[in-house]
Amino acid sequence: MHTLESIMAKLKALGSEKTRRTYARHGIPAERTFGVSVAGLKAIAKTIKGQQVLACQLYQTGNMDAMYLAGLVADGSKLNKQQLQEWADGTAGMTMISEYVVPWVTVENPLARELAVEWMKSKEERVASSGWCTYSGRVATQPDAALDLAEVEQLLGTVASRISEAQNRVRYTMNGFVIAVGTYVKPLLKQAKAAAKQIGAVSVDVGDTACKVPLATASIAKIEAAGRVGLKRKTIRC
Repeated sequence: MHTLESIMAKLKALGSEKTRRTYARHGIPAERTFGVSVAGLKAIAKTIKGQQVLACQLYQTGNMDAMYLAGLVADGSKLNKQQLQEWADGTAGMTMISEYVVPWVTVENPLARELAVEWMKSKEERVASSGWCTYSGRVATQPDAALDLAEVEQLLGTVASRISEAQNRVRYTMNGFVIAVGTYVKPLLKQAKAAAKQIGAVSVDVGDTACKVPLATASIAKIEAAGRVGLKRKTIRC
């Protein structure tokens, strides 16, 4: 039977200095990661699939590798509001967690929309980013009939008018939201394209990395040209 101690030991053994340096360039504090590759984390996830309690214990360690692993394993529908809020609050300095892991689990929860809207209004950059990513995840996975299209359109307007004054990573996730709507919500394709044109190229400090901020107009145009607008995803985990 796997325990928190045995999994943490395995993570430590799989860590590498090269991966730690890569994560450090993405702003992750060196003391909060062993440097386990995503491929390595996915391999471990297969061995503890369905172990919800263990997943929650892993997240609570504050170790980035363990937190990412928790996101691969946890069933978001079984987390309560307090737990989801704690997950969102505990991501300081770790965009891999705030913009990926937290949205992964929150999107699976009945409170996803409520929390996304609440988080987007937060003054905490990491929490607001989780909010925008969570709402993007909803439009990517939920049928259009389950979405409040008027609200989604209103949020496109919010991005267009406020992205320039938003915090650094919030600008990045706002831009991602426009792309998500243009990709997955066919009834709002025209509005998403208009918002993408209005925001243009979005400036984001990505630190000492090779990461680039996608141009929303080009991203949406590519999906449209491929005839894939409106095709939903089963999950946003990656």
